[in-house]
Amino acid sequence: MEVAVNIELKTLNIKQDITYYNTSNDSLISIVLNDWNNAFSDKNTPLARRFSDEFYRGFHLAKTSERGSTTVLSLTDSDNSALEWERTEKNPDYIVVKLNKKLRPGEKIDLHLIYITKIPSDKFTRYGFDQNGGMNLKDWFLTPARFENHRFMKYDNFNLDDIANARTDYELEIKIPNQYAITTDLNQVSEDNTNSSFKTYQFSGKNRTDFSLFIEKQNDFKSYDNGSLEVLTNLKNKRLTEIQSAIIINKVVTFANSFIGKYPHQKITVSQVDYDRNPFYGLNQLPSFISPFSDEFVFEITFLKTYLNNYLKNSLRLDPRKDNWVYDGIQIYAMMKYIEENHLDQKMLGRLSDMKLFSGFNITSLTFNEQYSYYYMLMARKNLDQPLGDPKNTLIKFNEQIASKYRAGLSLSYLDDYLNHNIVPESVQEFYDLNKTEQTNRYDLEKILTKKSPKKIDWFFNTIIGSRDIIDYKFTHVSRTKDTVAFRIKNRTGIYAPIPIYGINKNEVVFKEWIEPKTADSTYIFERKNADKIVINYDNEVPEYNQRNNWRSIKSLVITNRPIKFNFAKDLEDPYYNQILYIPTLNYNYYDGLTPGMRLHNKTILDKPFTFDIEPAYSINAKTFSGSSSFSWNQYYRNSTLYNVRYSISQNYYHYAPDATYLRLNPMVQFRIREENFRDNRKQLIMFRQVIVNREASTYIKDNSTPNYSVFNARYVNTKMELVNHFNFMTDVQFSGKFGKVAAEIEYRRLFENNRKLNLRLYAGSFLYNRTNSDYFSFGLDRPSDYMFDYNFFGRSESTGIFSQQYIIAEGGFKSKMAPRYANQWMATLNASYAVWNWIEVYGDLGLMRSKHQSENFRYDSGIRLNLVPDYFELYFPVYSNNGWEISQNKYSEKIRFIVTFSPKTLLNLFTRKWL
Repeated sequence: MEVAVNIELKTLNIKQDITYYNTSNDSLISIVLNDWNNAFSDKNTPLARRFSDEFYRGFHLAKTSERGSTTVLSLTDSDNSALEWERTEKNPDYIVVKLNKKLRPGEKIDLHLIYITKIPSDKFTRYGFDQNGGMNLKDWFLTPARFENHRFMKYDNFNLDDIANARTDYELEIKIPNQYAITTDLNQVSEDNTNSSFKTYQFSGKNRTDFSLFIEKQNDFKSYDNGSLEVLTNLKNKRLTEIQSAIIINKVVTFANSFIGKYPHQKITVSQVDYDRNPFYGLNQLPSFISPFSDEFVFEITFLKTYLNNYLKNSLRLDPRKDNWVYDGIQIYAMMKYIEENHLDQKMLGRLSDMKLFSGFNITSLTFNEQYSYYYMLMARKNLDQPLGDPKNTLIKFNEQIASKYRAGLSLSYLDDYLNHNIVPESVQEFYDLNKTEQTNRYDLEKILTKKSPKKIDWFFNTIIGSRDIIDYKFTHVSRTKDTVAFRIKNRTGIYAPIPIYGINKNEVVFKEWIEPKTADSTYIFERKNADKIVINYDNEVPEYNQRNNWRSIKSLVITNRPIKFNFAKDLEDPYYNQILYIPTLNYNYYDGLTPGMRLHNKTILDKPFTFDIEPAYSINAKTFSGSSSFSWNQYYRNSTLYNVRYSISQNYYHYAPDATYLRLNPMVQFRIREENFRDNRKQLIMFRQVIVNREASTYIKDNSTPNYSVFNARYVNTKMELVNHFNFMTDVQFSGKFGKVAAEIEYRRLFENNRKLNLRLYAGSFLYNRTNSDYFSFGLDRPSDYMFDYNFFGRSESTGIFSQQYIIAEGGFKSKMAPRYANQWMATLNASYAVWNWIEVYGDLGLMRSKHQSENFRYDSGIRLNLVPDYFELYFPVYSNNGWEISQNKYSEKIRFIVTFSPKTLLNLFTRKWL
């Protein structure tokens, strides 16, 4: 390639010659060239849709100048004959070159290309041009795709760093402005500084699938050469000297060479961008003012993770999308071994584990390597884990970057511990050597492991790698004598996998035996060796789903097998205790005032089947006790689109008026349905509940004719959430002794290519029968009466004042208050808003409503909506409605409506939805 860099236009002018050798056994009629830079060309590419699925707004809102593209000017063969090529709208990130004649096995062809690459901004993926005028280049040129199993790998760019390039020899000549410097892991051949305007470099690289290229005004990369490999890095290293950094880098390089194999190239880059794209989860979540680890350790871990990632990506000749688990498995497995060799006593929370303040927390007792299992289990307990062998582009984001990656390393460590003969490390080295001479895939590693293993390990590839089946063993019967212990093991899931059994005496391991249960209920007898308890999977070698049932005491007198343990706020699950967590709370509503309380619950960081949440509180205004509680049982179905059934009962006791309380009981069952494709954001919910309400009589409320009532409610919700298109459909039926009603709601949001946003909501409801004599159960035009106490009203009985202006998007959805406000027969409304600039929108509502003995009423309103944080913080300013020009009327400030959400759990959804 001959490349001329235009810093001002953010373009690369490229003249490229490709000599393609057909090393396959197939005759080729076309060649596929990867063109991943063109994935940034518009808002409808697969990459753009991926951003939308993950709720990333930056790409959709970007300027045209910030996007990238590839413009092909010429494509000819060795006879200078033009070649026909195709790039479809559906797949804009690769080009299919149609050959003029078949390319038979062993033959070669020359392709000559001239094209312009427009580099995108680095704010989308961290690759591209930066604000300082530099460029971090990745996947910026046309290159032949990998050929395997009689076809080219036609992969779209999903921002996963998994481009499938063919093994290639590169020769690069690049011109850059004189004031810029260049860093690459290619070998430098020459440098020409004779021109006053630009410098010309020549680089080369053999047997590579990719390379890194950084163009900067000031070169911030430092070179470390240990004689066999030059490491170029700009990783941040707080307060470390050059010598300290060099020692750490040399230690990591030496470890990788001995544990995996010698790096096949002369240079490697380890950049801050590479680390920021895939940081060490846990370290990057801590605030900057908290430093539980030494500066040396932080730099060591960040360098180790990034170095191993680049080391493997540049060495292994795998399909990085289909065989991604191999990359992740070797990387995390090597990291675990490195920690065992160099930081065996390091804790997950570093120095925080030594502080007496945290001494009672299970999270502080975990070693650094034990955290991998918990991050995987976060997804497994939510029934969101995916098979390790699935292609990388099918994984949800948390699995792709964290959970599946960690489980892959844990799985190799599990196999290593089970075989116990250094078989896994030797197999990794043999597989790594094989990659130096051949194009490989995951099955090559499987063959090597199977050949070296003295035991049958097909379960490992079928169950651990190829499925999402879970492992869970428990003791069903334990007996002991002075010299022996006998026990029965039950396989709770029917999934066969070997498991270790430990004998423990005063927290010391006195024996460890691997067992291989063949039946659902197996009996074993071991020598006791003074053990006072036996534990399944004590060191957590096996990625087991539930460890709460893994141990039994064999002392002569045991009061309880799992005693109660109290912890403040939050903690990791401790399998040896029944944990109760407590934390002070402070709630507020207009009638109870500030309501301090104490929350007692068992919700640890990992989900569990049964949870309780009890929150007794004291109402300062009313000087009475109040509070809430809930109890729930979750049942997960792992191989069904109906993936969760939740049974629950909740209770709330607060004031609904200054002089009256309410008690709500809410038994409920929910059925949750998802698509077979976990990345599909469509979710469905079917809910049945009985809402039982007892209200005290109140002189503050005019209508209190039905103080106590019970309502059966069935609801179906179908929602598909993403950035560009948001769709929600809901149907709802309610039956009580005095009324029956049915309602439906459709909500649609669309973000257009001009960055304008349209919101539409259609609501319709009708009574099936209504024998009430008040509007308490009627449809509300601008505010629901909320007789089932579902919404968080600050002042639910207020008709004037600031709390009456709180807006809840429900039922009629109007913003202006107008009479009649309720309909006791039927109601149909349309709510719409359109963004005119950023978060400023215009809104309009139309509605028809009817009550008994009245004719239909047509209602409308309009105004300005400040959509600061959708559904969480919004303001509505009425302008014109049936009331006339409201903006010019008296007491206009009392007409303004607001949405405010203080619930941490609700706000957290804003940040977690992009991961799930």
